[in-house]
Amino acid sequence: MAGSGHIPEATVARLPLYLRALGEVAPPGQSTVSSEELADLSGVNAAKVRKDLSYLGTYGTRGVGYESDYLKFEISRALGLSNTWPVVVCGLGNLGRALANHTGFTDAGFPVAAAVDTDLDKIGATIDGVPVFAPADLSEVVNEFEIAIGVIATPASAAQGVAEALVEAEVKSIMSFVPTVLTVPDDVELRVVDLATELQILGFHLHRSNGEVGT
Repeated sequence: MAGSGHIPEATVARLPLYLRALGEVAPPGQSTVSSEELADLSGVNAAKVRKDLSYLGTYGTRGVGYESDYLKFEISRALGLSNTWPVVVCGLGNLGRALANHTGFTDAGFPVAAAVDTDLDKIGATIDGVPVFAPADLSEVVNEFEIAIGVIATPASAAQGVAEALVEAEVKSIMSFVPTVLTVPDDVELRVVDLATELQILGFHLHRSNGEVGT
């Protein structure tokens, strides 16, 4: 990776925002983009944009900006988007099915290759273009489809067991949409998306904006 050997987590979290912004302000044919343009669409200040991009070894030209195609390439490379990372969705309830059917994942380089569910009516079927397998077949699924990322969308009571099964199948990256604490080995990257918690945080800000904090 270009630039320094370490990119802070906060910077990594902003890189997808910059990549999306580039798609809006730098269509094919536009050769440069300024840090101010990226900042406006990303919700951060221009100085932070320049600092973040410096970790990639990318420095704009004063008064000109960044070469947009090269910047897209560097951000994509840093995020690993030059590769394709197949995904398995564990749990095909309402949320799991919505995730499995989300075409944006494929467009971003994370195609949902397979799903796992305990429902006998779903096992062996192809739902929204995604083949469904039994939990006992998870290791074979990981090997056959070269799964890189496991997504957990099961009931909370099953989530830890699914995480352990993914670890046993040597999946090193897990994303959980289950509002419960999961334990995985240190060499496994775990990201938890708790939608209820995010809504509660929004509720706090609404509460505060109405002047009700402390009442």
